[in-house]
Amino acid sequence: MNCSATAWPVKGDGEAGGAWQDEPWEGDVVVKVAGKIFAFLGSEDASAVGLKCGATREMADEWLARYPGDASVMAYIGRSGWNSLRVGGAIADDELLEAVDASYDAVVSRLPTKDRP
Repeated sequence: MNCSATAWPVKGDGEAGGAWQDEPWEGDVVVKVAGKIFAFLGSEDASAVGLKCGATREMADEWLARYPGDASVMAYIGRSGWNSLRVGGAIADDELLEAVDASYDAVVSRLPTKDRP
């Protein structure tokens, strides 16, 4: 699976999901919904995607236990359940796509009702 920003099918992309790509920092692509980031795609040559992998650090640590060589805690925001998941490693593409959807769902669930897509 390609990790470039254009390769990721985003839940709701082109539908009512309201997701869009943004580049808030030069060379670092993210995907947002209602102005909130739910996926860090990084640069064009990135080999991992940053996702909200659990409501708590303990829940997100399940990824670290299952994929010790392919999942790591994200710097700065990792304490809030964000992990970096390596693309092209032991994590199956389907599971990565499910993780993208779960990150989207987690971020949307915390939005005020009026801002939800």
